[in-house]
Amino acid sequence: MKIRIYYEDTDAGGIVYHANYIKYCERARSEMFFGSNVKPFSKDGHFVVSEIRAKFKKPAVLGDLLEVKTSVTNLKKASALINQKIYKIANLSGECQPELVFEADVEVAFVSNMKPAKMSEEIVDFLSSYCS
Repeated sequence: MKIRIYYEDTDAGGIVYHANYIKYCERARSEMFFGSNVKPFSKDGHFVVSEIRAKFKKPAVLGDLLEVKTSVTNLKKASALINQKIYKIANLSGECQPELVFEADVEVAFVSNMKPAKMSEEIVDFLSSYCS
């Protein structure tokens, strides 16, 4: 998923505000499902984030074009570990070698009635297609 950095995305120093990287990752995880026929929620349950480990590598700034790449690194019956990397792929002048600016490991759990629940076979198969 590609994201352009606008003024509203930056902090007082002109760089992307740290919480926005997490928002971009959330959008990319949502887009995984939106681009398929699989829904991330049903009468059987939904996903919640249980843990995020984030590493800020380099700053992104106004006008940069970023790309979020998502892969599943561990898949269990009721949870998944998702690795997300954000690369700067262009700057305002359009020139840029792809450069890693942010990386996160996001643990998601599937829950029903606020308790861990087994994911459907459809969701497991879908997430398996993102395994690295």
